[in-house]
Amino acid sequence: MERSASGYVYAGTLADLEAKGRLVVRGPHPPILVMRDKGAVFALDNRCPHMGFPLDRGSVEDGILTCHWHHARFDLASGCTFDPWADDVPICPVELRDGEIWVKPVFGHADPAGHWRRRLDDGLAHNLGLVIAKAVIGALAAGIASRDVVRQAALFGARNRDGWGIGLTILTALGNLLPVLSDGEVALALFHGARRVAADCDGEAPRRERAPLASRPEPAVLRGWLRRWSTVRHREAAERTVLTAIAAGAPAAALAELLFTAETDRVFADGGHSLDFVNKAFECLDLIGWEHAAAVLPTVVGQMVAARGAEEETAWRQPVDLVALCRSAAAELPGLLAAGAGRGAWSGHAALAHAMLGDDAAAIMEAIGAAARAGASPEDLGRALAYAAALRVARFGTANEHADWETTHHVFTYANAVHRALARIATGGTPRACDAAVRGVLHGAMALYLARYLNVPPARLPGEDGDGLDDLPREAGEIRTALLDAFDRQRQVDAAGRLVARHLTLGYPSEALIGTLAQALLREDGGFHAYQMLEAGVRQFGEWGGGPEGRHILIAVARYLAAHAPTERAALQTADIARRLMRGGQVHEEAET
Repeated sequence: MERSASGYVYAGTLADLEAKGRLVVRGPHPPILVMRDKGAVFALDNRCPHMGFPLDRGSVEDGILTCHWHHARFDLASGCTFDPWADDVPICPVELRDGEIWVKPVFGHADPAGHWRRRLDDGLAHNLGLVIAKAVIGALAAGIASRDVVRQAALFGARNRDGWGIGLTILTALGNLLPVLSDGEVALALFHGARRVAADCDGEAPRRERAPLASRPEPAVLRGWLRRWSTVRHREAAERTVLTAIAAGAPAAALAELLFTAETDRVFADGGHSLDFVNKAFECLDLIGWEHAAAVLPTVVGQMVAARGAEEETAWRQPVDLVALCRSAAAELPGLLAAGAGRGAWSGHAALAHAMLGDDAAAIMEAIGAAARAGASPEDLGRALAYAAALRVARFGTANEHADWETTHHVFTYANAVHRALARIATGGTPRACDAAVRGVLHGAMALYLARYLNVPPARLPGEDGDGLDDLPREAGEIRTALLDAFDRQRQVDAAGRLVARHLTLGYPSEALIGTLAQALLREDGGFHAYQMLEAGVRQFGEWGGGPEGRHILIAVARYLAAHAPTERAALQTADIARRLMRGGQVHEEAET
C-alpha cells in the first residue's frame, strides 16, 4: 500500500471511482469506503456502526448513505446517523492529487470522552442495548472512570422514572462488585447495569422534582415528621422532609437513621424489597458521590410510603402472632442493648444465627434479646441474621417448587440490607441511633422463621455430614472451569455448591472463586434477584472470610445462581458484537473477501 509522508494512503483514481461507483481501501487499518456524490469525494469506515455490515453494499441517494442490512441511514458528508439506534460512521480526510484519491486512515472523535458520554445518554434515553454496550466500552477506552459511568446511568435513572427501580438496584449491586471483577468484565457489568436502568425508564414519565422546606428543624423533629407522613402515606410531605434533611447538611449516618426508622415502622414491608431499595440508594450514593443525595434519596420514598407491611398478612398473624412478638421485643430491645453496651467485644454471631433458625418464634426473640444483653451491638445482630438467612439458601431443598428459591432469597437480601443499614447508622456515633432501625433484625428473624419449611428436610452442606469432595478436581483452575461448566447445564444446584466448597476447603484464593461466580452471572440474561444474591453474598462473605461461615455463604450464592442458569445469553451476544466493533473487528468477514 502506497503511503505519503503526511500519513495519507492511495485509494485509486477518480476514473476508477467513476467506473466502479465506490472503492474499498484495505490495509492494516479498518476498511475504508470511498464514494462520490454530486461531484464531491467522501471517505468513511466501511463497517456500519450498528452491526458491522459492509457499507459498500449500501446505496446513496440525495447525500444519504443507507446500509442494506438494518437500513440505518447516514449523512454521507459527515457520517452522522439519522437513526439513534445506529451510530455515527467515522469519516476520514480526503485529498485529491492530480486525479488521484488519497485518504488518511484516521478513525475516532475529536472529543472521545464527550462523544461516548453523549452516546450513553442516547442509549439510555432510547433503551438501545447495542448503543449502551458500545458507549460503555468507548467510555472506558477514552479514560472515563467506571464510577463515572455508574454515576451517569444512576442519575439518568433517578431523573427519568418516578421512583427507584430494579435497574438502579442492579446497577448499584454491580457497581459494588467492580473491585472484584477483571478488566474485561467491568465493561460487561456496566453494560448490564446501564441497560437495566434504560429498560426501567423506557416509556416512563420523568420524576417530578420537589423542594425542601425553608426551615431547618432538628433531626428528631424530622424523624417524627417522616414517620407521620409514612404512616398516613403522604408521599409529597415525606419527600420534602427528606429533602429538608439533605439541605440542612445531615451526614449519611443521620439520613440513614431518618429513613430506616420510618421504613421499619412497617414490618418486612413489600416482602423486604422496600428496605433493600432504601439501602441500595445509600450504597448508590457511596459510589457516585453524596453531592447527589437530593437526586437519589427521594426516589425511594414513594415505595416506602406506599408499601404494605407484613402486619397485613395472615401468615404473620396466625397461628402465631409474629407482629405482636416483634412489637413486644422491639419495646425491650433498646434497654437490653444499652445494658450490654459496656461488655466489650461480642463474638456469638454464629451461635445466634443457628438459634435464629429454630422452630420456636418466641425462643428466637429471646435469643436475640439475650445476645443484646450479652454485648451484641445492632450491627452484630444484623450480621448474625444475614448468616442465618444465607444458611436457609445453602440448605434449600430442591424438592421444593422452583419459585420458593425467591422466598429464601428475599430474606437473605433483606438481612444483608438490615446489616448494612445498622452499620451505616452506627458510624454516626450516637449511642441510641439504631434503637428504632434495629427492629429490622426482629422483622427479618420472623421472616426467616416463616421460611423454615423450605429446609425440611435441609439440603446437606457440601463437605459436611459425610459428603466427601475427593471425587472433584483438585487444581484450582480445574475446579473453577468445572464450576462454569456446571452453570452451562440445568439442575446443577448441588454440583455448583460442592465445587465452591472444594475450592474453599483446599484453601485457594477466594478472589478467583468470586470472580468465577461473577463471570457465570454476567454471561447470563440474569434476573433481578440473581444480581442481588451475588452482591449480598460477596458482601457477607467479606464479613466472615474463608472460615466455614464464609464458605456456607458462597455455597448459598452458587446454589441459587445454578438454579437459575443457563439462560439465552442474548445480552452477552450484544456485548460481544459491541466489543468486536469497537476493537475494529469485522462482524461480516465473509463480505470483505
